[in-house]
Amino acid sequence: MKQTFFVTATNTNVGKTYMCEKLLLKYASLGYRVGYYKPIETGVVDNNPLDGNSMLQLSKKLNHDFQVNIEDVVPYRFTLPSSPYVAKGDTKIDIDFLLKQKEYLFSFCDILIIEGAGGLMVPIEKDFFMIDLIKKFESQAILVTPSNLGCINDTMLSIKTLKEYGIKYEWYVNLYHDKDSFNEVSYPFFRDYFGEVKFVNYI
Repeated sequence: MKQTFFVTATNTNVGKTYMCEKLLLKYASLGYRVGYYKPIETGVVDNNPLDGNSMLQLSKKLNHDFQVNIEDVVPYRFTLPSSPYVAKGDTKIDIDFLLKQKEYLFSFCDILIIEGAGGLMVPIEKDFFMIDLIKKFESQAILVTPSNLGCINDTMLSIKTLKEYGIKYEWYVNLYHDKDSFNEVSYPFFRDYFGEVKFVNYI
């Protein structure tokens, strides 16, 4: 199997990197060569992308063929912890370059896990959003949603948007905020509406 998965979320700090780690470990355990790609990382201090570095090291540990460097894995790094559109300042983000870089990294693995920045409608350029990058990459989306109060609205809006864009997706709840009350407050709707609820924590 050759497949790329684009990990996105309803917002920032929802658990995208945690999901990436889970997917890398899962597919490696199934015998696939895995790799990781984070096209844009913001909030980078001293030019050291923490998310990108941690997942790159894990990918190398799991797949000895994935001999690439951090510049390959995280080509755009910005200091300001904001959307890429704001953080980049006057820098032009080259979407065609990001696509070529995806194909380059994909040549070293069977499963490439791509991590977005923020949620689906986070702007990269004025008229180009994170969801447009998923579409450009022709990847299956993995949507991570939180377990806190309000997650139903955020989840439904994100799923509606993915459907409107015609993007194949799976979605998972990351049990961390309000996890003790999730079963009472949010789970009943998810269960009744979707039938099955998948959790990042149990992958």
